[in-house]
Formats: sequence, structure tokens, C-alpha cells
Amino acid sequence: MRVLARSPLCLCLCLLLVSAHNYAQETQRIAPEDYRAQYFGEDLSSQTLWVSKEQRGHIEKIVEHSFNSFRVRYWGQGQRTGWIFEEIGKELPITVGVIVEKDRIIDLTVLEYRESRGGEVVYPFFTSQFLSARLKEGRQDGLDKSIDGITGATLSVRALKKVATLALYCHQQTAFSQVTQ
Repeated sequence: MRVLARSPLCLCLCLLLVSAHNYAQETQRIAPEDYRAQYFGEDLSSQTLWVSKEQRGHIEKIVEHSFNSFRVRYWGQGQRTGWIFEEIGKELPITVGVIVEKDRIIDLTVLEYRESRGGEVVYPFFTSQFLSARLKEGRQDGLDKSIDGITGATLSVRALKKVATLALYCHQQTAFSQVTQ
């Protein structure tokens, strides 16, 4: 058994397993079109939120960096909106889909995770913490519930919290937040 553990074949197999794990973390998990179809069907066209100077200031406070876009694309129907944002984790962007209904998050899914570490943020045991989250009462720059971190994934966790807050803020800027049923 000791001979097998020191053999070049065993070393190659171990390296292959490690690289396959890293490759799996860098590949797309869910296509944005498929994510949208889960919550809005196939035929819903996107809407545009035109970002005012005042809104840009709020957005920059949420994401803690400059926001250079004049518009944000989203999907909306009834009191539900869907958003796809990218936010940098440690070094690479994380693509996140967020569905908001009645000013609460009903889904947060990592669509693509590119970092080599902290991949635990893609799993439901972590993302389910965001369900039913709202913006803090009287504020627009934080969530009303605590999100537990993950050791070694602090920056990825922070990125997902920013995206969740951003989606809730943007939802409130749309007519879909004002619909009564």
C-alpha cells in the first residue's frame, strides 16, 4: 500500500481530482436564461431601470465602489422582479441571480462562481439564509437579517450580501414594488 501512495500514478490521480474540483468551481452552474425561465417563464422580455444621480449614490454606498452604468436590466411581473448582478469576490466576479417579491428575497442563486476558494457560497445551506431578507427598516444599505459567514470565504460572503441588498434596493425603485394585489 505504501508503494502505491508514492507512485507517480497516484500523484497524477490526486492532482487530477484537485484540478477537477477547481474546474467545477470555475464553470457556470446555471445559464441566466434558464434562471429567468424558472421564475418568469420563457416569453418575458427584460425591463430597464434608468439610474438617476441620486440612485447611483445609494447604489455606490451599497456596493462600496463606483457604479458606472446608466441602466440596469431586470425582469418584472406582478410584484416580482429578477436581477442578475456580478460582484467581485476576492479577485474574480461572482454572477448572482436574485428574485424579489413583495420587497423580500424569495431566491438567491449563484449562477457562476469563478474563485478558487470559498465555493461553499454556491450551496443552498448558505444561500437559503437570504430567503425572506428585506432592507433594514428606514435604511437602504443593509439587510434586516444577519447572514452567517464561511471561514475562508469572507469576501465572497460580503459580495453576496452586497448583491442581495442591491437587488432589494433596485426592486424598490421599480413599479413592481408598488403593485397591490
